[in-house]
Amino acid sequence: MAYTVPPQTRIGHVHLKVADLDRAVAFYRDLLGFEVTQYYGNSAVFLSAGGYHHHIGLNTWQSKGASPAPRNSAGLFHVAILYPKRRDLAVILKRLTDAGYPIDGASDHGVSEAIYLRDPDYNGVELYCDRPQEEWPVDKDGNINMTTKQLDLSALLSEAEE
Repeated sequence: MAYTVPPQTRIGHVHLKVADLDRAVAFYRDLLGFEVTQYYGNSAVFLSAGGYHHHIGLNTWQSKGASPAPRNSAGLFHVAILYPKRRDLAVILKRLTDAGYPIDGASDHGVSEAIYLRDPDYNGVELYCDRPQEEWPVDKDGNINMTTKQLDLSALLSEAEE
């Protein structure tokens, strides 16, 4: 029988190589709102949401001053940051919009709503919130049927104002 990972398993954190630590911290802390939990000398920093030891690690150990990885190469496609509520996603969209930060796209996947962008080192970042599981689209056999439709950003932004 094939092994399956326990259902309680989670992906705990992501550790990204960056070219400029201060620039990366400005994005993840100052724009996205993660809190710094620890600097590791002047070459790495750990950030979290809610006091966890870290959700995001940033380092320049092998990448200080380096160019971004080529888009058409193997590697990380994106890191996905899950927000607890749709309103939280709306608030971060408003922060990005107010800061004039470029967004690559926004999708309604049926199971979730997502905003796609790149951090200053061109690492892909997905900011998203899940719909309640009972609202997920399923096919006639009960299998999840994810889609990719345009997300209505104006409607989402209106929730940030409430």
